[in-house]
Amino acid sequence: MNSVLKSISFIFHPLIMPLLGVIFYFSKSPRHFTDELIQAKLVSLSILTILLPILIYFLLKTLGKTHSIYLKTTKERVIPLVVNALIILLVIKRVFPSNQIIGLHYFFIGILISTLVCLILAVLEFKASIHMIAISGVFMFALGLAINFSININGSLALIILIAGAIASSRLHLNAHTNIELIIGFCVGFLPQLLVFNYWLATS
Repeated sequence: MNSVLKSISFIFHPLIMPLLGVIFYFSKSPRHFTDELIQAKLVSLSILTILLPILIYFLLKTLGKTHSIYLKTTKERVIPLVVNALIILLVIKRVFPSNQIIGLHYFFIGILISTLVCLILAVLEFKASIHMIAISGVFMFALGLAINFSININGSLALIILIAGAIASSRLHLNAHTNIELIIGFCVGFLPQLLVFNYWLATS
């Protein structure tokens, strides 16, 4: 059971959540996108939000600034969160600008807000669960997608809720977080996506 719960934390690592959110959008949106555009966006996003952070992590580990990919202490979180905020800002400006795919543009604005809030909490020495921030953000984005396009994706939403529950159980079992850190993490991921959803609707 311990290895299963560890696997859940690894498989649903926060680094992959933005990419999963984008894949979910392209798979569920009724709007037509060319295969070339989808491929270009996914490759660019994979490089910026997965490959680049991993390379930076190994650099920070070599320099002794981090010790685990899970960033177990608030001190370890500060530099990676600053870097991640800059990367997300680059994604907003270059990969999903406001004049292209508006839903994904606001998805990443929500991610940027969540990242900055998490950074502030880390500076204040509070360790909100980044795993819960990531999965709750994807959940609210998926819910917004269903509302905006009036599509029935109840099965997908239920699956995301199950995954969120598995992640929370995993983090608790591994003593990575307390209940309050998980709850705050959920709110930090969910509320910014709820906030930007209003702008998404207004500009759709």
